[in-house]
Amino acid sequence: MRMKKCPICGRPAQPDHRPFCSRRCADEDLARWLKGSYRLPAEEPPADEAPPESAED
Repeated sequence: MRMKKCPICGRPAQPDHRPFCSRRCADEDLARWLKGSYRLPAEEPPADEAPPESAED
């Protein structure tokens, strides 16, 4: 069975902290989420375009 690597530092993942190798790498990943480092690119509509109306109105 092949060991997965920690997505932060590349060392082998440990069962107690999976998918990370340590608590430090798990905390680093959480900090990246909280800072907004992990984002999906999105295309913003032009500022002068009104948002679509909901079907409930």
